[in-house]
Amino acid sequence: MIIVGAGLSGICAAYHLQKECPDHSFTILEMRGALGGTWDLFRYPGVRSDSDMYTLGYAFRPWQDAKSVTDGATILQYIRDTAKDENIEQKIRYHHKVMSAAWSSEQAQWIVTATNTQTQETLTYTCDFLFMCSGYYNYDQGYTPDFQGIQDYKGLLIHPQQWPKDLDYTNRRVLVIGSGATAVTLVPAMTDKAEEVIMLQRSPSYVVSKPAKDKFANFLKKALPSKMAHRLVRRRNILMETFFYQLARRRPNFAKKMLIKNLQKELGKDFDVATHFTPNYNPWDQRVCLIPDSDLFVALKNGKARVITDHIHSFTEKGVQLQSGVELSADIIVTATGLEVKFLSDMKMTIDGEAVDPTQKYVYRGTMLSDIPNFVQVIGYTNISWTLKAGLACEYVCRLLNYMQKKQFKTCIPRATQDSLHTDEPLIDLSSGYFTRARHKLPKQGSHDPWKLHQNYIRDLFKLRFGKLKDGVMEYK
Repeated sequence: MIIVGAGLSGICAAYHLQKECPDHSFTILEMRGALGGTWDLFRYPGVRSDSDMYTLGYAFRPWQDAKSVTDGATILQYIRDTAKDENIEQKIRYHHKVMSAAWSSEQAQWIVTATNTQTQETLTYTCDFLFMCSGYYNYDQGYTPDFQGIQDYKGLLIHPQQWPKDLDYTNRRVLVIGSGATAVTLVPAMTDKAEEVIMLQRSPSYVVSKPAKDKFANFLKKALPSKMAHRLVRRRNILMETFFYQLARRRPNFAKKMLIKNLQKELGKDFDVATHFTPNYNPWDQRVCLIPDSDLFVALKNGKARVITDHIHSFTEKGVQLQSGVELSADIIVTATGLEVKFLSDMKMTIDGEAVDPTQKYVYRGTMLSDIPNFVQVIGYTNISWTLKAGLACEYVCRLLNYMQKKQFKTCIPRATQDSLHTDEPLIDLSSGYFTRARHKLPKQGSHDPWKLHQNYIRDLFKLRFGKLKDGVMEYK
């Protein structure tokens, strides 16, 4: 087997394969020169998880740190420690960018072509199963809108994905454009040195605060064995997050009122929550932003940061001109404007010489693609921690491999028919800009099982861990 990507999902896949499928060998191909994926790539001030680590971390490796909402460096070390302790790192081949994968039905194998990004050498590998853990966005660049006059700006323009090493923003005026998870992280983090930090948003996002340290979890870790405490806290957090998501989808007006009420309480009665923190969409139409220990609210209340809700008319030499006529001057402008979605890292794919267009395929159980043999793509959750779905996907693949070995099958192919799909639906139902811009780049989902993504861990747990492997849809040869 070849695993593509050595981030959270790739290390998770490697662990499960070693433990549950010891007869299957594997190699991990990693495009970059280090493991960790997102947590090695992003280096902007304050970078952290926007999920708690009892669910973002692995089920098999208890989270030991006192903070459950923690910084990127700590998460990266957690991934590195896992790879080292489980003897996974030695199976990673760095600087290997996968360019194409060609399936041969005659040989029942994938022929994978990769480029060594250091030497530009072309390398070829074969495997019976291809496991894509490459994430969902372009690691080379983020998304910046085509702002009018952006070339006129004379200050420093940065996208968080390409943060300059050792950037000194002491006593500088900083303008952060955006209202998502990255923006609400950057703004309070940069108030430690900057003269002024402004968050400029076109439209607000829902923001909720959570203590960085989970007192109940830390109590359990002292009272119970580590693995038991981790398991209990993980289950509690999954249930709480699932409950809130379902509440938001079923009773959006109630959830919206509850969130806005809490925001007003956090920011005080004189703060204009209606303008700056009341979106024009329902909770979980887009992701809800999590902040630890109310850090953004504290920065706004003590005057170290400001939030402005307006549209950009154009960039100027000194900053940006707003549609309201106000000009904002800044020494540094950060475009926290989102990611550029890239499915399968733009890998070219063929089956018996015929080109395959993944955007015309349907996702099977959130793990495989219709009519593509021996192929898995990890698609994590958007409403709770990505890793929860990655872990279930890895368990499912191991069950599938062991079943095929027992039955002496070499190939498995999920077969889609229009009768089984009923209707086409976008793969991701969030209205966030980076997903709506990329719907044409993603595969589809159907209207019901097994072609439907439910964004429901509890439901997927039973389907992927215990569901039938011979379901009338999967074809074995």
